[in-house]
Amino acid sequence: MSPPCHTSALLLVLMALAVAGAEQSEERSCDVIGDESSESQMERALLKKLEPLSHLRFNVTVEKGKTENYIYHFRVCREVNSTSHDFGGLVQIDRQTGKTTVIGRINETQVFNGSDWIMLIYKGGDSYGRHCSGEKRRAVIMISCKRGVTASSFSIISEEREKEQECFYLFEMDSSVACPAENSHLSVGSILLITFVSLIAVYIVGGFLYQRLVVGAKGMEQIPHFAFWQDLGNLVADGCDFVCRSKPRNAPAAYRGVGDDQLGEESEERDDHLLPM
Repeated sequence: MSPPCHTSALLLVLMALAVAGAEQSEERSCDVIGDESSESQMERALLKKLEPLSHLRFNVTVEKGKTENYIYHFRVCREVNSTSHDFGGLVQIDRQTGKTTVIGRINETQVFNGSDWIMLIYKGGDSYGRHCSGEKRRAVIMISCKRGVTASSFSIISEEREKEQECFYLFEMDSSVACPAENSHLSVGSILLITFVSLIAVYIVGGFLYQRLVVGAKGMEQIPHFAFWQDLGNLVADGCDFVCRSKPRNAPAAYRGVGDDQLGEESEERDDHLLPM
């Protein structure tokens, strides 16, 4: 084989290895039970909503006497151990023997929700031995709303294995992803008022800067359209005086104060006794 052929073959092998490595490194996500075409919009929306938790790992240890001592590992829509390729989304490890048991697999997922919770179910786990008629294990994870917390308080509630069928492991955790969207409490009037005040503020500040920096105005002249507002104030004052005044403009005052006219009259009266008889 000629050198160019060797080079081409080597490049093809390297490209094939790179593609295979990329496929292996890409983590698998939840696959809802049934055909992809049968997935509902709600299920797809919930899986999308759970995406922020996919990079987190959760662990809880359970110890019951000397016979049961387990560690549970859980991931949201991701494999706990991606190198094993077993689709295990929630696994149990016996701390005494080191045995690993898959409780539920992400390729057999169910998901639904309520007003402030999301229920994630992994089916298709390893089969029971002496319990539950040997059926496959199932993990039920209740994710409750807790605002301001990405994820916390992962714990196991119970293991229901005393039935003949439909046994399950029940877990719970808190997360803000299960919370409903917060509605704005601002009314239309409040929004209009905020917009109006903002426009007024922009007008005053912008006009002030323009008058000061561009026009070079000083003092009160820095107020935008100062002459207009001054005239408007005078017109408003005249209107209030015209509407609110309750007596004719030329009517004499109803009281006698210490005015100049009164002082003048008093001075004339005091001069009367100085005239000759």
